[in-house]
Amino acid sequence: MTRVRRFLSAVAVCVSCSLVACLEKSATAVISAGFRQSKMINALFPFTASAQCSLTYNARRSEAVLVAPEKPTPYELKPLSDIDDQCGLRFYRSGILFFRNNPAQSGRDPAAVIKQSLAEALVYYYPLAGRLRAGPDDKLIVECTGEGAVFVEAEADVRLEDFDGELSPPIPCNDQLLCEPESTSSDVIGRPLVYIQVTRLVCGGFILGIQLCHCMADAVGLMQFVMAMFEMAAGAAEPTIPPVWAREMLNARSPPCVTHPHPEYEEVPDPTKDRISPADVLAHRPFFFGEKEMSALHRQAPAYLRGTCSRFDMIAAYVWRCRTIALGYDPEDEVRVQFVVNARGKRNNAQGRSPVLPHGFYGNAFVFTVASSTAGELCRKPFSYALELVAAAKARSAADDHLQSVADLMVLKGRPRFATARTYLVSDLTKMGLDELDFGWGTVVYAGPATAMLATFHLPARSAEGERGILVPVRLPEFAIERFVAEMERGILMMEGESHGYGGRQYATVGSTCMAMSKM
Repeated sequence: MTRVRRFLSAVAVCVSCSLVACLEKSATAVISAGFRQSKMINALFPFTASAQCSLTYNARRSEAVLVAPEKPTPYELKPLSDIDDQCGLRFYRSGILFFRNNPAQSGRDPAAVIKQSLAEALVYYYPLAGRLRAGPDDKLIVECTGEGAVFVEAEADVRLEDFDGELSPPIPCNDQLLCEPESTSSDVIGRPLVYIQVTRLVCGGFILGIQLCHCMADAVGLMQFVMAMFEMAAGAAEPTIPPVWAREMLNARSPPCVTHPHPEYEEVPDPTKDRISPADVLAHRPFFFGEKEMSALHRQAPAYLRGTCSRFDMIAAYVWRCRTIALGYDPEDEVRVQFVVNARGKRNNAQGRSPVLPHGFYGNAFVFTVASSTAGELCRKPFSYALELVAAAKARSAADDHLQSVADLMVLKGRPRFATARTYLVSDLTKMGLDELDFGWGTVVYAGPATAMLATFHLPARSAEGERGILVPVRLPEFAIERFVAEMERGILMMEGESHGYGGRQYATVGSTCMAMSKM
């Protein structure tokens, strides 16, 4: 239990942007077979050959069943917070975990173990077994009915090794591994709040797919629930961290009073003038940032930021700038990068008198923050300019009462969605520290997002030589992807001052639970 406490204390200081979340693992398999070697384009970063993956397979699903809490639970009506029920979080986000066959577990069915642990965990997280109802003014309320979560067993005609080179978002044929189709918006009223599918593989390994309504939990909250399930599967009598509801702490004030600017909920001028949309055919490329890349970026950071800027700050700023160049926006267009800042551990008013969120709180407790620039300035000025914008945006959103201001805005403005036009959406999934997660089958091979739509993630990874680093899967239209790859390489080479050619570096994802808990 000491290790679990260490993990949850680490989780308290980080969050992904989206639900979907993160199990950082110590996987050893090198997943690199799918990378094309090219001339100059691949001199620094490995990437997949095309937008389409060659791996295909089918999963034969059993009939879905409802798994109710193992013991009776209270019937209650529990209003969500004004952070939880914003329109931008009314969808289901997924995560997928890959496990190898474990001969020591011969005779035990992982699907049966997970199904039983789900029933046991729902006793403590009983609101997740209920259904959402719409109250006055469209306020979401959980009716704790105890109906349960959806559970599906499946068999797939594929082996774990067949995914070699393909374990980064989007996971090939991920629709075969999830109960429901992936979507960034969906009707959440009256539906089950949790969907779980366990898919057995030909090799004896298996895949756990999880989908949860984002209104109910953020990445930290979801991982707290997953940890409870895994503790139950390992024989624990109760979760190490008791879940805490406390959603009333994140309701709007009376009267509401917006105390900070929130550009993340305001559209850029002429939002229809964009160069990318969900309807585009997108090419997929994963980029590995190791010690050489990070050193190059760090040397270009302004002196006053070198001791405080994070790896996330530097990579996000660098990719944002390269992406803007590749997409070819007009110089006067406003472009943005948007990411998440965790609000746990902060007091919820400017005077610091209100209590921090209690240990075990599993609701949404994060804010979106935005850095913006004209495309012309961002492309013309050096990387340090982009980094300064990202650092300043993070600092603004870290104010104690920033989350309270968002709750007030939700009530005053009718729960607006966050804006996405000309915006690079990115989530940091590297810091959860679930490298010791094991419910009997060994550590995960991969645990992360099932898909990457217009957003991307920072995933823990490891090179073929064992170097730890960060993997950034990127999806862009075909017209922009080669320009983007070339710009990524050119920038690093200029910072290095020489071509240190480690082209085509292989990498392995260091399993990370990436239920990124936000609409991507």
